[in-house]
Amino acid sequence: MAVLLVPVLLFEEWGWVPLAALAARLARLPLWARAENWLRSLPPWGGLLAFFLPVVLLLPVKVLALFLFGRGHAASGVTVLIVAKLIGTAFVARIFQLVEPALMRIPLFARWYPRWKAWKDHVLTLVRESRPWRVVRAFNRRMHRLWRRLRGEVS
Repeated sequence: MAVLLVPVLLFEEWGWVPLAALAARLARLPLWARAENWLRSLPPWGGLLAFFLPVVLLLPVKVLALFLFGRGHAASGVTVLIVAKLIGTAFVARIFQLVEPALMRIPLFARWYPRWKAWKDHVLTLVRESRPWRVVRAFNRRMHRLWRRLRGEVS
């Protein structure tokens, strides 16, 4: 089961903080800032509902991607899915940051969220300690150094 979740966990781990930060920049807009203040003030069950709202709102977009796949437009379908995942992660992460204090007042959530986080962190630690992960990381570091050298020589 964990093996099937690893790609999702890795994406969420990679994207959660930077995408939430990107969504937080929208708070510079007065209407968005008011929406964030409203989200912070929600009661626990309202916070839970707000947390799942982007998932529900993106469902038609995912159906559109399936439609595109069905019509033979695989590249368009993949593009729609990737964009939906990025946008969805940005908003879910930001909303979670805003409503987490309220969610932690729900006894079931307060009990299971730390367990979920500990399990997720354990799985990601195992992945990061694995030989394939270390090999890919080393390769990426070498490519990054090479790229920086090439850019420095061209400039």
